[in-house]
Amino acid sequence: MKRSFAGRIPGSLVLAGALCAASASAVPIYVKIAPPAPVVETRVVAPGPGYIWVGGYHRWDGKAYVWMPGRWALPPRPHAVWVAGHWAHSHHGYWWKEGHWK
Repeated sequence: MKRSFAGRIPGSLVLAGALCAASASAVPIYVKIAPPAPVVETRVVAPGPGYIWVGGYHRWDGKAYVWMPGRWALPPRPHAVWVAGHWAHSHHGYWWKEGHWK
């Protein structure tokens, strides 16, 4: 049974899109305007034992900074520690360094 090339295009496009999205997130986007001071958040009670607070941050939406509120999260593995993301500065401008579990 022959498979046509056209039948493989949708799957190839999905894979290509996923690869582009993954690589795009690794490329820093520089912002010339300094981020505002972090918002002081009031933490609600954790939803259960083992939850870790992941603090909020300002994200750049292409025109302005938008506050993304903090949240409670379960660590992906025992003893994992949340390393908060932050805005770093270079001669290009400000860029976001993602938070991650360590």
